[in-house]
Amino acid sequence: MAGSGRKRRARQQRLRRISLMTTAAVLALALLGLVVWLVFARAPGLIMRRYPMDYEATVRQYATEYTLEPAYVAGVILAESDFDAQAVSSANAQGLMQLLPATAEWIAGKLDETYVEGCLFDPETNIRYGCWYLGFLMRRYGGDKRCASSAYHQGQGTVDKWLQNPEYATDGQLTVIPSNATNTYVQRVLKYYEKYQKLYANT
Repeated sequence: MAGSGRKRRARQQRLRRISLMTTAAVLALALLGLVVWLVFARAPGLIMRRYPMDYEATVRQYATEYTLEPAYVAGVILAESDFDAQAVSSANAQGLMQLLPATAEWIAGKLDETYVEGCLFDPETNIRYGCWYLGFLMRRYGGDKRCASSAYHQGQGTVDKWLQNPEYATDGQLTVIPSNATNTYVQRVLKYYEKYQKLYANT
């Protein structure tokens, strides 16, 4: 009888351990499910904070007008100002697309407009001028985003010199961007462009 009691108690203890282990496993799975749900629930908001789409209608409007992809324009804006319409660089580049007043005045002339000081802090004007300039650079460099982005950052004259140097270019294609700052900038623009291609396709 004593032996039978010990066996019964041992069996009950095993059952309790199994029950506790099962309960723990269920709770762990529930917790994991909650974590996964929270991650996916927050993902769209996190993505939109990292890749904002402010001024989307304006970006789309002027990208279309100047034969550009909205995703490319958005990538330039993110790289240039992080969508801060009041941004000013140490070189006095201004607004969303960080145009220099001298460049903006030249663009205004091309558009038969009079440049007005401070206009680059107006998002629509800044995006319109910036898209015109990007479109100009894309045509100048045959639709090559690496060249156009490099020229946007470093200037047309510098990029033209790079293209004439066999150390940096082959058959009119920029194979090496010799400026670390410009190379980093271009890589960021192209990375953002790829991300915005997906975001703009979903809106």
